[in-house]
Amino acid sequence: MNDKIDLAEKLASFEGHWQPRVVAQYNGNDIMVAKVQGEFVWHKHDETDDCFLVLAGQLTIQLRDRDVHLGRASSSWCRRGSSTGRSRRKRSTSCSSSRPARPTPATPRPRRRAE
Repeated sequence: MNDKIDLAEKLASFEGHWQPRVVAQYNGNDIMVAKVQGEFVWHKHDETDDCFLVLAGQLTIQLRDRDVHLGRASSSWCRRGSSTGRSRRKRSTSCSSSRPARPTPATPRPRRRAE
């Protein structure tokens, strides 16, 4: 077992929104933290599910047929192939897990490691 990961410390190591940082990996999956605020483009991951855990604030995951509202310490996932958008008017932080995917319009840059 590795040492613990201080998610608050990882989040404090960067400023940008919608730029997930990899903090750990397991079984081929990335564990990422991100700061989110405002709208995020609609996109789809054909090869992976996405799991979200809100650490602070609130996050709305927009699906084609409904919105999923998450508050602090709540979680949800989007199945592979689902089209999603995300929205947050005020700043929130989240942790997510997914298999690394090929870049899409929503994720044009490789995922960065948090310091």
